[in-house]
Amino acid sequence: MADTFERGPATAEERRLEEADAYNKHWRRWGPYLSDRQWGTVREDYTYNGDVWNSLTYEDAMMKAYRWGEDGIGGISDNHGKFNMAFSFWNEQDPFIKERLFGLAGPEGNHGEDVKEWYAYLDNTPTHSYMKMLYKYPKSRFPYEELREKNNLRNRSRQEREYELLDTGVFDDDEYFDILIEYCKADTDDILCQLTVSNRGATTSPIHVLPTLFFRNTWAWEGEKETEKDSKPFIILVPQHTAEYSTISLEDSGRSFLQYCHFAAHSNDTDSKPELLFTENETNNERLYGVPNATPFVKDGVNRRVVHKDEGVVNPANTGTKCAAWYKFIVPGHSEVQVKLRFTPASGRDTKGRGEGATDFFGRETFDDVFRLRKKEADAFYAQFQPSSLTDDLKNIQRQAWAGMLWSKQFYYFVVHHWLDGDPSQPTPPPDRKKPWARNFHWRHLHVDDVLSMPDKWEYPFFCAWDTAFHAIPLALIDPWFAKRQLDRLTREWYMHPSGQMPAYEWAFSDVNPPVHAWAAWRVYKMEHRDGNNVFEGGFLGLDNIAVFNRSEALPVDGRLRQADGTGWMAFFSLYMLAIALELAQTNAAYEDIASKFFEHFLYISDALTFSSGADGRINSLWDSFRDGRVVPLRVRSMVGLIPMFAVTVLEPELIEKLPGFQRRMNWFLDHWPFAARNVSFQNTVTGELSAHNRGKGYYKHRILLSLFDRERLEKVLSRVLDPAEFLSDRGIRSLSKFHKDHPYTWWTESGEAKTVSYLPGESDSGLFGGNSNWRGPVWLATIFLIIESLQRFHYFYGDNGFSVECPTGSGVRKNLNLVADDIMHRTIRLFCRDLDGRRPYHGTEPRSDKMNFDEHFKEHVHFFEYFDGDSGRGLGASHQTGWTGLIAKMILSAGLTCEVSGRCMMEMRPPHIQKRIEERRKKNQQP
Repeated sequence: MADTFERGPATAEERRLEEADAYNKHWRRWGPYLSDRQWGTVREDYTYNGDVWNSLTYEDAMMKAYRWGEDGIGGISDNHGKFNMAFSFWNEQDPFIKERLFGLAGPEGNHGEDVKEWYAYLDNTPTHSYMKMLYKYPKSRFPYEELREKNNLRNRSRQEREYELLDTGVFDDDEYFDILIEYCKADTDDILCQLTVSNRGATTSPIHVLPTLFFRNTWAWEGEKETEKDSKPFIILVPQHTAEYSTISLEDSGRSFLQYCHFAAHSNDTDSKPELLFTENETNNERLYGVPNATPFVKDGVNRRVVHKDEGVVNPANTGTKCAAWYKFIVPGHSEVQVKLRFTPASGRDTKGRGEGATDFFGRETFDDVFRLRKKEADAFYAQFQPSSLTDDLKNIQRQAWAGMLWSKQFYYFVVHHWLDGDPSQPTPPPDRKKPWARNFHWRHLHVDDVLSMPDKWEYPFFCAWDTAFHAIPLALIDPWFAKRQLDRLTREWYMHPSGQMPAYEWAFSDVNPPVHAWAAWRVYKMEHRDGNNVFEGGFLGLDNIAVFNRSEALPVDGRLRQADGTGWMAFFSLYMLAIALELAQTNAAYEDIASKFFEHFLYISDALTFSSGADGRINSLWDSFRDGRVVPLRVRSMVGLIPMFAVTVLEPELIEKLPGFQRRMNWFLDHWPFAARNVSFQNTVTGELSAHNRGKGYYKHRILLSLFDRERLEKVLSRVLDPAEFLSDRGIRSLSKFHKDHPYTWWTESGEAKTVSYLPGESDSGLFGGNSNWRGPVWLATIFLIIESLQRFHYFYGDNGFSVECPTGSGVRKNLNLVADDIMHRTIRLFCRDLDGRRPYHGTEPRSDKMNFDEHFKEHVHFFEYFDGDSGRGLGASHQTGWTGLIAKMILSAGLTCEVSGRCMMEMRPPHIQKRIEERRKKNQQP
């Protein structure tokens, strides 16, 4: 996808990025780095059997101090997660304050873990100079028990859709609060926050709002201190607080900054000061374990003070490591209240704790004007990524996609050897943790202390290596430094295994992921186990349940899998390593040898994949086959067979001429190895003639296509990819052909067990891989993005008139490959766009979707799901996985640029039946 577009003069946000990139000003020190969920993670699990979900539950999290991070609602932290700020709420109906987002643990849901709240990330800039998110909080008791009971596998099968918060009726009649959380930065350490609580219903209702500031507990774990002089940090009430607002001071000798926080509120034209509640971020051992507490002031002190009116649980000395500003509002129907706070450096303060020269922290000059300016600057920054051809709806979708990606940054802390061995001042972990088969035992070297891009800060609050590669693409457009840093981090010695493997994800760092890192590095720059046959044989490969067998476990039969997607991924990897080596070779000739090696690797792999000879001497094409002394193709029409299409690149003669060493070795290899040219095509740059085989020497005159697909195979595969009865959906490309809906594929093991793959357009019908993802029919943006890019590279070689296919298959309409790529891209974008009836397909067609599609307080807020139903387009899996689904921001930019260049209207992105209805209405309106 072309990344070329013109920009105007540098915006204010770009200047901040330049200052941050040059380390002149630390604009990235503070950001939305607080996790949405720390409980139920591998890091916090210290059980003997690895029972992550029961080791630390949602209810436990209220009372137990975390070891490796923190969580909260709409929160921020410094870039080391030392100090955090988040919001808590209480509607006087719930049994405890809403301090963190609720969701089902893995064993509790019919499709695994799932957040059961309604929130949306609406805006964010790369330096977090302006951020905005929305949280919807019911006035009635939050339906914790109902959500658990309705989603439990005892009551709800895997074949049924999940029971969501909207299904409970808590948002009916608009009896809820919209809580809009906004931040902006007056300077690197001067952060303004405005929280607007809107009563959407007609009834007057109470709400308690608690901005909460807390230090991550580092003092309870020996070895955590940075220096011997470090002491326990503390928060304290500033004695000189004023009548207009309350002020607290945050002191930490182990950090280079001190901060003040000032609180003020506005309710019905009456200023309101909060009651400040101080406690410690320490475990309530008495309630959890029946062991006396060292202090009466523990982590759940704020909750017990607010809900149970227990005054003895907060510190009357007004100091601690956790402090909440307790606001109590009675909000009339269809009215709103505001809370304002300002987080400022302690240096330069006046006698009342205010910043140097400040006269009013919450007046127009020092607060409202800064907010207005940062909003205006955010608009200017994003305007350059939004071509004029984009509709307002598309601009909104794109901006919220980037907002979700930026809000999904998280401070991630995990030192595996400390986790395995335990902390000296804490109970010793179970002995089994030190056994070679224990989880992550072989990753003792891993030491992560970084702000990383998460797939979803609630459902996947940990980095995933192959997700990170996809995240880098849309992030590189708005913050190249951060995108490059993400890719670089995973190759560092404190991440990467000594064997050279990158860590997959915390559940199993050793899992094998698709090798997309080189592709991402190359794309951001411009924008393992193989046996002697060059066939990749095992591993997770990122496609969960797509295969007949669970590829993360031993096979149930005597044999081995020879995997088309694994081998295709390795060919893909080889080509991007070749591209990187060729680029480096232009300034350092030593890389010519490395380029030659990857060139040869690709040809060996391509031969193994497409022209391997069997024991009987016949050619056996490897599109996922099983081998036990014989070769038996597993004839499943899935993404497994499409992944080899990703391995395609074009070598330009001008580049080859610059590298005589590489040119010489390439020519020799092509001339002396008879199989070498079978996956190489040539185009004479003088005559434009295409040929599958070179005619004599002189390769330097030819543009060279390296691909696992020759022309004939590409045309045959695309005939199925573009067939609506197979892979082509109105919403993109399905991961499994719809052919298998009526023709399931079944493999019978020797014991008589049936292994069946059938078309499942929605959620998984089994618990495989947790049951919360499915590759047997749904649409996934990551693989669609790679299909689109592959088609564009093929088009670059064949040109507008050199290759065309029916699109859709059977339509009689032929398109070149660039137009085919556009067609797929437009179908994918339409997942999020309002159609002629005002519906967004990803909402689905259930009755609950009406509120999300048409309600004025819902319809403009977009969610970015993990994957989408292959037929309806309904969003599935993690509801805020803007990680790789954030690729939609890049697609929208590309689509807008294509329309501007070609003069095509964005209306052409609408599906044919919608376009037909539009034309009919136009004609009707033109009649007298």
